[in-house]
Amino acid sequence: MSDHTSQILPRSNQSSDELTDFDGGEEFATAWRDGLTPDPTLSVSEWADQHRMLSPRASAEPGRYRTDRTPYMRAIMDALSPSQATRRVVFMKAAQVGATEAGNNWIGYVIHHAPGPMLCVQPTVELAKRFSRQRVDPLIEESPILRARVKPSRSRDAGNTVLSKEFPAGLLVMTGANSAVGLRSMPARYLFLDEVDAYPPSADEEGDPVALAEARTRTFSWRSKVFLASTPTIQGFSRIEREFLSSDQQRFFVPCPHCDHSQWLQFERLRWEKGKPETARYRCDACDGEIEEHHKTAMLKQGEWRATATSTDPGTIGFHLSALYSPVGWLSWVEIARAWEAAQATDEAKRSFKNSMLGETWMETGEAPDWQRLYERREQWQLGTVPSGGLFLTAGADVQKDRIEVSVWAWGRGLTSWFIDHIIIEGGPEHASTWTALSALLDRTWPHAHGARLGLAKLSIDTGYESPAVYAWARAVGQGQVAPVKGVEGFNRAAPIVGPSYVDVTENGRKLRRGARLWTVAVSTFKAETYRFLRLNRPTDEEIAGGAQYPAGFVHLARGLEAEWIKQLVAEQLVTIKTKRGFQRLEWQKLRERNEVLDCRVYARAAAWIAGADRWSDEKWRDLEDQVGIVPTDILQTQTQTPDAGILARQPPSGGKRRSDWLGVKDKGWLR
Repeated sequence: MSDHTSQILPRSNQSSDELTDFDGGEEFATAWRDGLTPDPTLSVSEWADQHRMLSPRASAEPGRYRTDRTPYMRAIMDALSPSQATRRVVFMKAAQVGATEAGNNWIGYVIHHAPGPMLCVQPTVELAKRFSRQRVDPLIEESPILRARVKPSRSRDAGNTVLSKEFPAGLLVMTGANSAVGLRSMPARYLFLDEVDAYPPSADEEGDPVALAEARTRTFSWRSKVFLASTPTIQGFSRIEREFLSSDQQRFFVPCPHCDHSQWLQFERLRWEKGKPETARYRCDACDGEIEEHHKTAMLKQGEWRATATSTDPGTIGFHLSALYSPVGWLSWVEIARAWEAAQATDEAKRSFKNSMLGETWMETGEAPDWQRLYERREQWQLGTVPSGGLFLTAGADVQKDRIEVSVWAWGRGLTSWFIDHIIIEGGPEHASTWTALSALLDRTWPHAHGARLGLAKLSIDTGYESPAVYAWARAVGQGQVAPVKGVEGFNRAAPIVGPSYVDVTENGRKLRRGARLWTVAVSTFKAETYRFLRLNRPTDEEIAGGAQYPAGFVHLARGLEAEWIKQLVAEQLVTIKTKRGFQRLEWQKLRERNEVLDCRVYARAAAWIAGADRWSDEKWRDLEDQVGIVPTDILQTQTQTPDAGILARQPPSGGKRRSDWLGVKDKGWLR
């Protein structure tokens, strides 16, 4: 050994004090010892109990996180630990069960204890930003161990933005299921798919967002972890239900405080006197003994998850939990009983209860309404005129091989609707005269019962057939008044329409990038809604004379409508079919050859949604009522007159004459 080498190696008789006798020596030695010390083997739930602090900004119970508060979440969180062999964890849940905080615990665990690339997907990019600010930021700020690993966003080169959080040996990226770019932005070892039933059918027309996201984990193979959590929606269309049914379908069994019989809680066993939800008690399915709310804490503590099926994928486990398990102080059985009684008013309320309270899917009534009943209840007013309650007009256009069919509908408060007109423009999309006639329809007006005239506020046109021709026409007339739409299967009540997205078009042999704006429409949502509205009962003449109102959403049909038209309005039904893998799914099937009227209704409804009718304030509706009620115009004016009512972008009057240039410049758009 050389003299130089012997000088730099420590002698065996050197003390530790001598080795650290320099500036920063103790800190160096501490870091060195910490590096040699193996990390403690913690599960996600153990980590949360030791390190997680709940922020007052994001929790109703701020302070240290306690898994004992929601004992049923322990097994779900621990399945996400790297030490567990499970690769995919599916959680079909109700609201108010603590699932969101469990997902946050996993994020914190990854940042601190098992760093790696992690992708968190929310339904939209905007919701991802909100999740970051309201959930992830408080998670980091309130837990010192995480705050030390993620630099503040105000720091220079912190790597901390709204949608991206860097930490040692890892990265957390948040994105929306509507962004294909975000879903393929990085490989991910950990994947958190939150509220998957609210995801759009396709991410920027590139495919199923769940499949795109899971493709990011393939490079990590068996080391990857995927967590899918959601409140379910429609049976046969629910993503989380499909994943749960392919798992081992675990349920949380709790013991009866009287007979010790183990059972999982079912809504049918919650009993109360009709009209008295405060008497709600749970009945044991073995001894029929009454279980009180205060028994729940001990029952949850002694509960355990049990598989009720055999998983088709050994690497996937699934959990289901209803709000019946909510801890004492969160959501009581009395409140659940009260919510059920309140939900009896409408099918929509029942659906919301089943989804959000019970964590179960809702079976849509697929049977088409009786066309003869609709034919018999027609009302007395002249087709081509707008009755008193109609406040603005939309149209839906269906492009066929040899014609374009257009239905015009009037809309009022509560999405009550009146069929106004059906126009058939002869000629295929290859003829310029066809599009000239459709353009003329945009300038047409219809007389209102109060004397005003209404033009089309919005026209939606289907792009399923000869889409280049549709895009070219939409560009020519201006997309302020026209909305090209593309129908996709599936239910999405939270966001039935996604867009607009820009698509490339070809015009005169030249490709225009981002040349047209396209809206994607979940047609099943609006078809089911239309059928639900058609089933509403009309008040009797005596009830109307006594001041009764038509129910919100009621569909008014004029006496002049023929039977064939009404048959087309209810030309499809929702049926359950089995897939090749044995799963059930819902599918709309034709009862009759012709269904253009139903398609046009769906597109006209989509136009109302795009115009904003589902989100308008009372002030907006009052303005539209003012427009149709104060204009003393003769109902027999010519069809080409400028509309003076139903103007959605009207400026508040300032004592002068009401504006009539509501369409604005064609290529600039008017809906602002």
